[in-house]
Parts: sequence; C-alpha cells; structure tokens
Amino acid sequence: MPMQHSDFICVKKSPGRGRGVFALGPIPTGTVIERVPVVLVPIKDLADGLKNPTLNKYFYLWTKTHVAVCLGYGLLYNHSYEPNAVYEHGVQTMTYRALRDIAEGEEVTINYNFDPNDQSPLSFDVV
Repeated sequence: MPMQHSDFICVKKSPGRGRGVFALGPIPTGTVIERVPVVLVPIKDLADGLKNPTLNKYFYLWTKTHVAVCLGYGLLYNHSYEPNAVYEHGVQTMTYRALRDIAEGEEVTINYNFDPNDQSPLSFDVV
C-alpha cells in the first residue's frame, strides 16, 4: 500500500512534554490519521537489549526478537491513559487511527501500553 504524509496533523510544542502531534482540523472517529513505515531493529543489536531505558522513549516492541523505529511522526505521539487515538501494527507499517472525534488543535495521543484501556504504569513519569 502506498504511503503519503498525512494532511491531518502537524508537530508543535506540547506543554510539559516537548514536541507532540496535533490535529490541523477536526478528525472523525475511525479516521486513519497517519500510516508510517517502520524500520525493524534486532533486539540483540541494542546495548542492554530490552533493559535499555531508551526503548520506552523511541522504539515499539514489534516481536520477541525485534523493535520498530517508526518514521513519519510516529515517534512524536505522546502517551495518555485517556488517548484519543490508537496504533496498529501492519507488516512493516504502523497505523494511527482516531478512537474518538478529535478537535482542531487538540493533541493526538496514544496509550504506550498498546491497549487504549491499559492503565499499567510505564517506566517513566507520565506528564
């Protein structure tokens, strides 16, 4: 499937979080916000493997043997325990989809635990 950068979003400063992804206009529930390619990296090639604290900030656990680096704006979606978007794995893609209507100017957030309802603690302080 061809990929093209999204017309739905932009990156700008997110208060207290650094950069984040924001809606350029209203995004209806179920809309594919962005579909990005991923680069798969063998976990064995990372210093300290899954114990590497950088993983939680920049990589998605893809399989038991690989993590994924998302291109596009994939690394810039911030975490929320009440996300308005969800991410889905493809073959070598990640798709971000609206869980509910997202208003123009609203930050687009995902739950880093994959399941939007998972309230499990993360390995860093959530802002």
